[in-house]
Amino acid sequence: MTKRTSVRQRRVSAELRTLRMAAGMTCKEVSDGLGFSESKISRMETGDRGLYADDVSAILGFLRAPQDKRQELLQLLRDGEQRNWHETNGPLPPRWKDLIRFEETASAISNFETMVVPGLAQIPEYSRALIHGVNSQLADHEVERLLAARATRQTIVSRRDGPAVHLLLEEMVLRRSVGGSEIMAAQLEHLLRMGRRSNVTIQVVPFAATPHPGLTGPFVVLEYADEPALAYVESRGTSSFLEETDLVSSIRLAWRELRAIAMSPEDSSRLIADTIGLPTQEEQSP
Repeated sequence: MTKRTSVRQRRVSAELRTLRMAAGMTCKEVSDGLGFSESKISRMETGDRGLYADDVSAILGFLRAPQDKRQELLQLLRDGEQRNWHETNGPLPPRWKDLIRFEETASAISNFETMVVPGLAQIPEYSRALIHGVNSQLADHEVERLLAARATRQTIVSRRDGPAVHLLLEEMVLRRSVGGSEIMAAQLEHLLRMGRRSNVTIQVVPFAATPHPGLTGPFVVLEYADEPALAYVESRGTSSFLEETDLVSSIRLAWRELRAIAMSPEDSSRLIADTIGLPTQEEQSP
């Protein structure tokens, strides 16, 4: 049976562990310093027990967390029973750090994209051209922060214990030139290489497909071994983590319907290769 810890509480638990490790301390050292049991500290960090403001405040004080971080986490804790998590974005999406955390512990990631190559599969040159095109007002250091965050996300794909990654993309993604022909060719070659990984599946939803649920926009579904699934969606200026059962179920249904009309992984690979004039792996074999 999966736990019903809210997405905000899961964020607080993850932050407690991050802050403790940054301080170079063990659970036992924190428990001895506060008079808590070591198992209590461990369960608070993994979300296996409820979080109480007094306990969290004590740990944050003991770890000498910055005041703004204490206020942020305690506010999340106060809002913890509210379902779903919506945020209005500034120049840099504030939920990216949280998305990275949730992706790192997921057992499976399913991502559907309508316009661009999914972030987990973007090469740096494609990402840079895309970021500049979407927001030409960003300063260079802001662009580099976004590129660094995307690179951090991508490490889970090659991790030995990483999640199963399934990417569905509209055929338009292959045809839209981002950064010019050379960058697009390199990007599509990267997709081909990724699709050969044992933990990665890539499928294309063709132009010929009938109207489908994906036309309402892209989404990510995050599955966990012992936590409820989450859905992540972005639109212009906002991003949201959805955890209500009916919302997540609706997005899962959309995913199944999209998979049903998508080309097979093999046919998708051939289409990607054809787009840049490359022979498929089968065609290269003697």
